[in-house]
Amino acid sequence: MSAFDQSILTQFTGTEHYYRLNRKCVLTDGTKYLAEAAGAYWLMDAAASYLLELGTADWFVLIRLVVNDSAALLTLEDGNGRIRAHQGIPFTDFPVNEQVLYAIWDGEHWVLMLPSEY
Repeated sequence: MSAFDQSILTQFTGTEHYYRLNRKCVLTDGTKYLAEAAGAYWLMDAAASYLLELGTADWFVLIRLVVNDSAALLTLEDGNGRIRAHQGIPFTDFPVNEQVLYAIWDGEHWVLMLPSEY
């Protein structure tokens, strides 16, 4: 796999397609690119599993992955700093130190997107 270039992510603004992750979650063009280029479908799956548990009372969820020395912490927040769920990940080769995603409930699906796609 070639070196992951995080700067490419800012080029995604909006989306042209949605890609089904599971029956209640879809990816945008940007999150699909991230999953493929960074080998991070595991991140999308982990976020989606928590979103399904959290329900739809909050229509917006901020997903944050922070990597430190090959370990990581995944948190899902309400957008105002309140943590709704978190998981320690003992090992990851995710190529950047921090990645933020947004999840928006559209009335039918959770849409996982890059911040630049919001």
